[in-house]
Formats: sequence, C-alpha cells, structure tokens
Amino acid sequence: MSRKLSHIAPEWWDYTTLDDSLINDAANLTADDLLQLSRPGFKIVFYDTLEDFYLAEALEYIHAWQQSTADNPVGICGPVGPTEQMPLVARLVNELNIDLKSAHFWGMDEWIGKDGKAVSTDHPLSFERTDRGMLFNQLKPELVMADENLHFPTENVADYIGTWDGVRCAVMQGGQGDIKHWAFNDPLKREGKYADAPPTPEEYRALGTRIVDLHPVTLAQNARTSGGGNVTLVPAKAVTVGPLETWKAEKVSIWHAGTHDNPLGQRLTAMMISKGIADSSVPMSLLADHPNVQFNYYRPGIGSCDVDMH
Repeated sequence: MSRKLSHIAPEWWDYTTLDDSLINDAANLTADDLLQLSRPGFKIVFYDTLEDFYLAEALEYIHAWQQSTADNPVGICGPVGPTEQMPLVARLVNELNIDLKSAHFWGMDEWIGKDGKAVSTDHPLSFERTDRGMLFNQLKPELVMADENLHFPTENVADYIGTWDGVRCAVMQGGQGDIKHWAFNDPLKREGKYADAPPTPEEYRALGTRIVDLHPVTLAQNARTSGGGNVTLVPAKAVTVGPLETWKAEKVSIWHAGTHDNPLGQRLTAMMISKGIADSSVPMSLLADHPNVQFNYYRPGIGSCDVDMH
C-alpha cells in the first residue's frame, strides 16, 4: 500500500507523507528534550545569543582553513542561508592575518535559469555573487586564496565534482530549509518508480551533484527569506552538492537560527537523526548515517509547536 499523499503538494514527497504519530512526537519535544537527542556521531549544541551563534559558525571556517597547507589542502563547503557568518569570517581572516593561499571553498548550490545554465553573478539571488560580495571580496588581497580554489557549481557538474578530489573537506556547513533539506537536496517528485514510495535511503545517498527540480515549498521559502515574497523571481531548478560529496566531508554542521525552518522542522530532523530514522521524504534525516553531524541551535529560535493564533 502506498503512503499517504503530501498535505502540501500531492505530486511530491515531503515530510507530510510521514506517519502522523512521528510528526506529533517531534512536535511535543521541548528544547531540553532536543538537547538530550545527542548521541555518538550526532551532537546538539545550544547558543543563547545570536552573537555567539554566528561567531561559532564563522569560526568553523577559520578552524578548517587553518589546517590547510600546500601539500595537504583543506576546505569548507558553505551555504548561502544563513549568511550572517560571512562578514565575520572576513573580519577574522583580515584581523588575524590568516593566509588562505592553500585553502579551498565549495559553494553548495546555484540557481539554474530557464536556459538550463547556472545564473550569472548579475542575478540578484546568485549564490556565487553573495559568497564573493559578503566574504571573498572583503579579504585582503595578500590573504585570499586563488580563484581556482573557489569552487562554485554550474550546469557543468562534472567540473565541480572533480574539485572534490585531492582536497580534504573538513566541514560542510548548512542551514535547514522548510522542506527539511540541506543544500537543495529536496525530496523527489512522486512519479515513475517512486509513485508509491520515496527513494530508499541508499538510493538517495547515491546521488551526487546534479541539477534538481525544487519543491514548491522551497520556492516559497526563498521568495520569503530573500526576495520579499516575489516567487516569480525564484528559479524552479538549481544545481546542488549531492549526498555523495556530503559524505566526503569529515563533519556536517547544520545551523538553526530559527529564521529558516520552523519549530516543527527543527525538532523533526533532530529526532529522526538521533533515532536513526532515515527517510528520503525528509532528506535531512539521511544524515543519520553520517559519522559526524552537529546541529547548532540559537535557543530562543527553537520556538514552540503550540497553537498560537495570529
């Protein structure tokens, strides 16, 4: 028997196709309950102030890049969303005179336009434009890495995939979207061989960097957080780093400030990862099988799942 239809978009898989009891269990978790979900391989950390939260996120860049040498290059894969850490990274590098010549950076994803190509840095929502403008263009010229050490995915996915060879990724950072993704690893459409059941965790984890169709919730979220609500501004496709590359990262670090995913989502994925419940309708839950995952929460942003009418 096939699973229930999505409550949001019946032609897609997503977290609303889970059993209601699982969703309700997550909704009932308190902030203190969340903290107790840590286990070997999965760590939960709370921060009481946004200053501490974003500084800690910025320091992950610094700690990763400080490990890099010419004969053992090290990099970080970083998100656009959140972005508040980026100016802090630039300030730290410049103030501490950290030489990044051997260091690397991978952008997580980029929008794909109607022409089938990655949008240019002229596009207002361009992730490469944001990374360069908020971070790399702010670095002292004598400290910044060569442009060839900055890896931004495009429609030529093989070129991007090749950059993961011979360079150690110390950490892959990310936020969590409303559809429970990291990067743009959205749930798949409910069609073809996946009409009655979503891909198995093994099938989904075999996906590498690729061009993807974006779930309607993802389009709405990016319009809300970055485009003033103008959904027509948001491309319907993107190129995204895949689980294959994610599992090459020594650590996956997810940052929950409470401004991207909602109180339920912040609880649901942590509970599923903690309990080893991997389901590709909730892509973030597949990190249950990664050996080193850390969820970072701004405690006041955890919120509550209680009904509160507005």
